[in-house]
Amino acid sequence: MLPRSPPGAQHLSEARVGYRVRTMPTLARLSVTPVKGTVVQHPAAAMLTEAGIPGNRLFYIVDERGELLSGTEFGPLVRIRAEHDATQERLTLRFPDGTEIAGAADAAGASEITDFYGRPVAAHVVEGPFAEALSSYCRKPVRLLRCDHDGDGNDVEPITLVSFDSVRDLAERGGYDGELDARRFRLNLELEGCEPYEEDTWADRRIGVGEATIEVGGQVPRCAFTTKDPDTGEKDWSTLTQIAKYRERIGGRGGLPFGMYARVVTPGVVRVGDQVAPLDPLP
Repeated sequence: MLPRSPPGAQHLSEARVGYRVRTMPTLARLSVTPVKGTVVQHPAAAMLTEAGIPGNRLFYIVDERGELLSGTEFGPLVRIRAEHDATQERLTLRFPDGTEIAGAADAAGASEITDFYGRPVAAHVVEGPFAEALSSYCRKPVRLLRCDHDGDGNDVEPITLVSFDSVRDLAERGGYDGELDARRFRLNLELEGCEPYEEDTWADRRIGVGEATIEVGGQVPRCAFTTKDPDTGEKDWSTLTQIAKYRERIGGRGGLPFGMYARVVTPGVVRVGDQVAPLDPLP
């Protein structure tokens, strides 16, 4: 379910569009996770830096061949909740059966280079109890790795964004029964109060979000992970088929666009409820 309006939304300023009054776009939810593919979490605030959101996707899982294991390949990863205490450098994994595994997050083992869809990412194996627990859960040998540089675990650009209004439009066009959960898209900044696909018109424009300024880039090509329930990891809707009915294909893995990439121009803290405002005029 999409969240209700964020705290303080009733006090947001309004702008007139023709004879219609519309609420200014706001940041409705943040989505991050320390381990790629695991359940996304929703902090009330986050720091945006040139590398993205610190700690987001700092860790990832590879299979016995050293290939990246994501929710596309193994959907039930979304049932694992990961917590990284950066101060104590401790990582905790909570599995759906209640099992909890914890250990040192900086226990660096062998170095490895992982192919992130054509981009090499340098990392080190995280020693400790994680490989055994994850292998048992995934029912095959896997290892947990930590990126050598924070931000390297991002797919293309440091930040991604989408509006709930676009998600609602997709659901309506596809005849989805109920509200389509935006968590399936796993994008960092989720916005409320936009026109459907208004974020697409922000390409190459600077956008103010709280204390930060971002510059929106290109569209995000989507993969099969978006077809899976964000709570169970099981396929539950033909997301890509529905997008393909009305969105032109672009380059990149999957090629069906939904959401936008962005980079951080001015670092700063963003909070749920912050206004989101274009700083550059339409070209």
